[in-house]
Amino acid sequence: MLDTSKLFSLQGRVALVTGGSRNLGKTIAKAYIAQGATVYISARKVADCEATAEELGPNCHSLPQDVGSVEGVRALAQAFADREQRLDILVNNAGAAWGAPFEEFPEAGWDKVMDLNLKSPFFLIQALHGHLKASGADGRPAKVINITSIDGQRLSAWDTYSYHASKSGLIYLTKRLAAHLIKDNIVVTSIAPGAFASDMNRAARDNADSLTKYIPSGRIGNDEDLAGAAIYLASRAGDYVVGDTITVDGGVVHASIARLGDA
Repeated sequence: MLDTSKLFSLQGRVALVTGGSRNLGKTIAKAYIAQGATVYISARKVADCEATAEELGPNCHSLPQDVGSVEGVRALAQAFADREQRLDILVNNAGAAWGAPFEEFPEAGWDKVMDLNLKSPFFLIQALHGHLKASGADGRPAKVINITSIDGQRLSAWDTYSYHASKSGLIYLTKRLAAHLIKDNIVVTSIAPGAFASDMNRAARDNADSLTKYIPSGRIGNDEDLAGAAIYLASRAGDYVVGDTITVDGGVVHASIARLGDA
């Protein structure tokens, strides 16, 4: 008999969300707590991380760390391991962008973005593999959710070369890791957000009205849009989605494909 009453529950599960002190990461952390999870959030700024953990309540714990280097990634993994023996849900959300004209684009802008957006997720999954494997079981896999972007699926008008490359790379790294880790009952997926108001996406934050004319749904994304996708993938409801990317963008990517088809 089909019972959907607990299909989206995260009761009793332990999650770690990088970049969890603000914007999309904070939204995901808050959503998981509402569904019953214990959530650890990590962020580079100690004060922000601790303030958000206090705001979100007793089921949210602060693990401040800069994960822009492998050393930082390993330090975060150790800090988590000092507190928990298993990890049910890992959300790789920490990210950065860099915009500059092609002729002036600096090596620093390439390395910072690629290291944080693409390199660090791989090595954090590697460092926490044992904890994810300890959680994963037949009928109840552990989950890794990479936060990618529609800029990894289609071109934007911005000169964000390393951001485009890092997010498209993370989408395909998601597929590669999913194929490898499924044997350990670890399901890897990604979410590709479109226009959500954030410190990184200042166009959506500061110019939402002008931006909506390019979005088929006629609005930018809100917290519920992101929370729904994140809960789905983390819960029993998403157990059979392996290696895929869920695009949450109000139709932008598919509208772009349609326009190309009409050309």
